[in-house]
Amino acid sequence: MQDPLLQLPTVDGPSNYRHLFFLLFTHAFRFLSSLIIYLSTIAVQFYSYAINVFYMMMPFADLFDKDGTNSVASVFDGYQHEQDRDHKFLMIAVEEAYKGVECGDGRPFGAVIVRNDEVVVSCHNMVLRNTDPTAHAEITAIRQACQKLNQTELSDCEIYASCEPCPMCFGAIYLSRIKRLVYGAKAEAAVAIGFDAFIADAVRDTSFYQNTHLEIKRVDGTVAAIAEQIFGKTVGKFRLS
Repeated sequence: MQDPLLQLPTVDGPSNYRHLFFLLFTHAFRFLSSLIIYLSTIAVQFYSYAINVFYMMMPFADLFDKDGTNSVASVFDGYQHEQDRDHKFLMIAVEEAYKGVECGDGRPFGAVIVRNDEVVVSCHNMVLRNTDPTAHAEITAIRQACQKLNQTELSDCEIYASCEPCPMCFGAIYLSRIKRLVYGAKAEAAVAIGFDAFIADAVRDTSFYQNTHLEIKRVDGTVAAIAEQIFGKTVGKFRLS
């Protein structure tokens, strides 16, 4: 049934003119009401979006200078620079891991100690060469760096390890006061080819490391995959015991 309001009468008298005016006014009112509601909804949504963006940007407020000269692009450029830097030094540790197996010195682990963007020492596992179960790559690197720099603390240094360090190496890194650790493969990758599982279990409890001065980071992407491939490519080329 058609809406009576939509039935336009034949205009043949004053009353019908009034009726026509009433119909036009009613339709105009309906249209304006709908338009106001629609615009109000958009305004509320925009306000909500603006508030969310404001609160999302608050943590980054300290990244910008008061004069606004620091741009978002520069912030991300800095992040990319750090990523490239970490990947470069981690790849040196990966090369050391392969070198240690190829020359028969030890197992597939490498470590690099860096200070002021310069390599202090790059070492690999020396367990077999030294007949020393503690001669892990990280331990060897710390010993050599301390001797080279003639100091017992390496608080101005970073260490890059091809694989997640074992608890012994974590302890040595902590005692040497190294400020930052970056590693490639997870401990589980070593366990998969026969290394002790208890080490992977031990490093899963990170509560101790989180309470130390040490900044810990695992690289991601292609470099992490390359680091984990070390074990598959060297399995059978070294002795586990």
